[in-house]
Amino acid sequence: MWKVLNPEALRKAPLVAQPFPYLIVDNLIRPEVLPDVVESFPRIPKRGSFPPEAVSYSGRFATLIDEMHSPELRDLVGDRLGMDLDGRPPMLTIRGRTGKKDGQIHTDSKSKLVTVLLYLNSGWSAPEGRLRLLYNDHDLTRYAAEISPDAGRCLIFKVTPNCWHGHEAFEGERRTIQLNYVASEEARERDLKRHRFSAYLKGLFSRKDEKSSAH
Repeated sequence: MWKVLNPEALRKAPLVAQPFPYLIVDNLIRPEVLPDVVESFPRIPKRGSFPPEAVSYSGRFATLIDEMHSPELRDLVGDRLGMDLDGRPPMLTIRGRTGKKDGQIHTDSKSKLVTVLLYLNSGWSAPEGRLRLLYNDHDLTRYAAEISPDAGRCLIFKVTPNCWHGHEAFEGERRTIQLNYVASEEARERDLKRHRFSAYLKGLFSRKDEKSSAH
């Protein structure tokens, strides 16, 4: 069933326990289809996280989104982290750009059980924008791991009270798919409603920008 994702890479990635359980998976996307996936990434001119239905996409990227929603991926992630994710809904958002306000140190919300970050940036060279897994909520320079957001690289971690992470601010294109397994369908709908509203507002602002620039 796997046409885009590479489950063997996920099975072989070492599980690290400290400072919180995480896996760094290289080549989570099959190398032979990775260029097509990158090429078919949707155009997202605004910063922020958007639900899939808020953007237009097709081709290999559409196949990737389908596979990331699959129960087979959920079960494999749960197996690697030693968690029972059966019945836990997937929540997926897409980000195309980051700005000066992004990357601040944080933990993920309690309604999220697992976070999966899949990057789709070809040849990342900037020193900024590299995600760091941290030991506390205030020191970005002391980190357990640093992940460059290169295409096909993936970070998976268990959401805990101390899952601190962040990156130095980067302004520009930084493509990420975020998948979370959440506690309940109610939690999923609540978060997606917030992302949909944000996408709606950004759409309004976009149209206003176009009108103002036309004068």
